[in-house]
Amino acid sequence: MAEQDWDVVSGIGVTALAVAAARAIESCRDDRLINDPHAQTLVRAAGQGMAFPTTPEELAAIPDDGRRWAERIDHYIGVRSRYFDDFSAQVTESGVRQFVILAAGLDTRAYRLDWPDETAVFELDQPKVLQFKREILDRVESGCEHRMLGIDLREDWPAALIAAGLDVGVPTGWLAEGLLPYLPGEAERGLLQAITDLSAPGSRLAVEEFHDTSKIAGDGKISEYGKQQGVDVIAILHDDGRPPVPDLLAELGWSSEAETSEDAAVRLGRDPGLAIGPMLEVSRFVTASKPG
Repeated sequence: MAEQDWDVVSGIGVTALAVAAARAIESCRDDRLINDPHAQTLVRAAGQGMAFPTTPEELAAIPDDGRRWAERIDHYIGVRSRYFDDFSAQVTESGVRQFVILAAGLDTRAYRLDWPDETAVFELDQPKVLQFKREILDRVESGCEHRMLGIDLREDWPAALIAAGLDVGVPTGWLAEGLLPYLPGEAERGLLQAITDLSAPGSRLAVEEFHDTSKIAGDGKISEYGKQQGVDVIAILHDDGRPPVPDLLAELGWSSEAETSEDAAVRLGRDPGLAIGPMLEVSRFVTASKPG
């Protein structure tokens, strides 16, 4: 698996570390939208010189240009995290008792959210990423039946998921946060088809969608900061004329609705001006349900 089997301090795996750092900062704010008590622990455990701030004070110490960009991203991650936290709660409140997080990275929802009894949460990501999280949080008790599956999503992950106990005969909650923008159009369609095939009526799905990644890839500050951390933003983002996610989901039999990240920020009481820039301009959150 060599080149595909990345970890949290190399290649695309660094994005998981960056998002965890943003969640750590958000959790320190007086007006925080989420509380992730494990994010800072994970970022600092990665070590190896990764220069991600984990507190508002550390963020404020970044030089002006870099700080303005980092603040935009951090506020966006706060809004995004809260949106998908709320989705997770809504799904389980509806009676769904199995939940799948694709490309989970350093997500800690299995540990920090209140899950109803007998809820199984499956996390899928690269083996080294999940191994790192498991080792660092080994003494933290999750509030669910937590099942980590170390597998590349280019492999036969549906079979692995079923082998791990996913019941395709009952509804499932699906979350793909920070995943679709990194997939070519064909891979995105294949992923959504696989989710559809595994989903019983009543299943729910939430994804993050970018509609013009060139605005992000073309932002000099983003590209510069990414390269400093070992990530080529232009290389990992895809924008190849794919159809909008709601249209694709409709073809697959889902009923969906979308909310721009800017509208979500306003609804959650977060001034969208704090995150002004490419993130709010290109992103939206899509939720869908599979009718009976």
